[in-house]
Amino acid sequence: MRQIVLDTETTGIETREGHRLIEIGAVEVINRRLTGNSYHQYINPEREIDAEAVSIHGITNERVANEPVFGQVAKEFWDFIRGAELVIHNAPFDVGFIDHEFKMLREADPSLDFGPVSEHCRVLDTLVMARGMHPGQRNSLDALCKRYDIDNGHRVLHGALLDAEILSDVYLAMTGGQTALTLDSGNDDKAAENEHGEFAVRRLSLEPGRLKVLHPTESEMGAHLAKLAKVRDKAGTCLWDQLGSPVGQTGDQGQG
Repeated sequence: MRQIVLDTETTGIETREGHRLIEIGAVEVINRRLTGNSYHQYINPEREIDAEAVSIHGITNERVANEPVFGQVAKEFWDFIRGAELVIHNAPFDVGFIDHEFKMLREADPSLDFGPVSEHCRVLDTLVMARGMHPGQRNSLDALCKRYDIDNGHRVLHGALLDAEILSDVYLAMTGGQTALTLDSGNDDKAAENEHGEFAVRRLSLEPGRLKVLHPTESEMGAHLAKLAKVRDKAGTCLWDQLGSPVGQTGDQGQG
């Protein structure tokens, strides 16, 4: 599965106020692995950058004055993202600006087939994902880095490529070991791909006796049985007892 983790910087907040893209940064992920392939481009927006925006991303009018306009880089960018799943934090913002740029190009030349993005790419919004996983909590990129113990200490100002790289780490941490992995019931000698094109978990063949079994100590068993007794006392029943576990049965006898 090919994914493009993407971020943009802009001259301001609203496209309807004439604001434009000034930086695009994107990194490629295939089968949940960063490939090292990336796209990064500064863009001359052909207008002034709002002071509030400069205070966030640090990109000045002078910095982009001699950069290409969007039309000059549109095909290279389109070829990089087309057909991939785009992973974006607060996707409506970035997609809105990208679509706005492509729309202006199509209006100037109807023969161009760029965009809209949603018609050619799937879009995954990590902000929506994070809000579902961590309701009621802060889910900014910085907050997620802290939550998933991802180092972003070098991130003083926003930068599209840096943010894309950080977001790729956050996304992989958020989704690691969950729906992306399935047991492989096929060939044990190599990793297989599941129906989504992601690498499946490889089933290992182990000889009997190769796995080390750890038994609880007497004090650990006592603490376990005491905990079960508290559960029964509070809830009137204990699901552990319904498992038919030898430990659960021992607990019943001990509480006899």
